[in-house]
Amino acid sequence: MTDIAVLVALHVVGLAMLMSLWRLLRGPTVPDRILGLDTLYVNTIAALILFGMYLRSSVFFEAALVIAMLGFVGTVMLSKYVLRRDIVE
Repeated sequence: MTDIAVLVALHVVGLAMLMSLWRLLRGPTVPDRILGLDTLYVNTIAALILFGMYLRSSVFFEAALVIAMLGFVGTVMLSKYVLRRDIVE
């Protein structure tokens, strides 16, 4: 029963990833694209955790943690660049 729920959740997260990829590519503004990229990071983390649950492996949880850290830093840097046109102060 749990495996079926995880598979259904993986499909739903995959659909959410496609929708956030659509927002990333279509825009229309730069903040919309940054939001789409941030949402894609979050969906990737969810997909990795669900895939790790399905395979019963802890390696995917560590990969999700690394992507979470890189996604946060990337989103902050892109937002800072859009606001000030300068990354390093």
